[in-house]
Amino acid sequence: MRILMLSSTFPYPPTRGGTQVRTFNLLKYLSQHHAITLVTQREPDVTDAEIIGLRNCVENLILFNRPKDSGISGGILKKIQQKIQRFMTFIRYGIPPSVLNRYSNEMQTWVDNFIQAGKCDVITCEHSVNEIYVRPYFQKQIRTVVNVHSSVYGTCRNQLDTGISENRFRDRLYLPLLRRYEQRYCSKFSAIVVTTEEDRVQMQKFNPNSEIVVIPNGVDLVSFPNRSNDPGGHRLIFIGAMDNLANIDAVCFFSNEVLPEIQKLYPDTTFDIVGSRPAPEVLALKEKPGIIVTGRVPSMVEYLHKATVCVVPMRTGFGIKNKTLEAIAAGVPVVASDRGLEGLAVDGANAPLRALRANQPTEYVTAICQLFENPQLRAELSGNGRQLVETEFTWDSAGKRYEEVLAGGVC
Repeated sequence: MRILMLSSTFPYPPTRGGTQVRTFNLLKYLSQHHAITLVTQREPDVTDAEIIGLRNCVENLILFNRPKDSGISGGILKKIQQKIQRFMTFIRYGIPPSVLNRYSNEMQTWVDNFIQAGKCDVITCEHSVNEIYVRPYFQKQIRTVVNVHSSVYGTCRNQLDTGISENRFRDRLYLPLLRRYEQRYCSKFSAIVVTTEEDRVQMQKFNPNSEIVVIPNGVDLVSFPNRSNDPGGHRLIFIGAMDNLANIDAVCFFSNEVLPEIQKLYPDTTFDIVGSRPAPEVLALKEKPGIIVTGRVPSMVEYLHKATVCVVPMRTGFGIKNKTLEAIAAGVPVVASDRGLEGLAVDGANAPLRALRANQPTEYVTAICQLFENPQLRAELSGNGRQLVETEFTWDSAGKRYEEVLAGGVC
């Protein structure tokens, strides 16, 4: 197949974050057997060496500079005017500001010309933010696929329900618009790919007649080897891109409501927050006892292997979490919320115990203390978890299923 992949986020190296990890590993698998043209945008922090690394993974790399962010700035009156203008634009065109902010006219022209010239058999949007580049009539010429990652409507609704929305008034106004937006853009695609059954149900409500396929995330088992020994101790870790709202909320919640209670019982407990681009509120957590904020690190797995327990205290965010899979693959016992464990069979009558579940502060304290005190339980979670990833969550299996979806409309 001749595959045109659109990714406005630069998917290399795959340690940058969840979106990049999924995009990179799927294109890596597909490039073994198919000709991939990847169209992406260069972020300010992307190096020339990283561009070369990504170019070696695909047949064609087409690079555009990311458009300058037209965010809210200026004085109070100007900010209010800009917010009103953004909202009116959303109402008029039905496209969220988060999508328009990444939109490139140059990139659109290039895509239009490429499709018109008949140079590909299938076009994929790696994350729903890229749907904007797919014209409705493309579907008549080629197979069109959107790899949603997670529902924007579902995410907004969940943030409102859990009280972590950055702007409740704005998001209440946006919610019906996001629902309409998601319903509209999905109709442009031959197939929709999601990461969990929960997301499939959500998207099916929007588009009852759509072809919707669940393809979970995977783990690069070479990059995340099972650890050879249990370090013991009282070292906690969280991993993830630290400019992401759901991750910011998770570490702030844990640092403020859970960690102090654990430190009363185990005063030497430390909490490593490991991930790129930490937001100001994350950096501020360094002032609290025992908290280390690392920023981006060369090797995430080295930090995981040193940890006693990995916590995934997510309160929002849909889809399978790469951070959870990577920790489980690395052999680190995991304590996570329902959101952090979405799409994973880790407990219950028909599943071996592979992680401990917690949602309330007291549940986190109980679970973490259990693991601190019980090396046999840590070993059980480590072994069962690694086996789960090896059998069900490899990028090879995800890539094969994605390949089948892309080929569905190709003769």
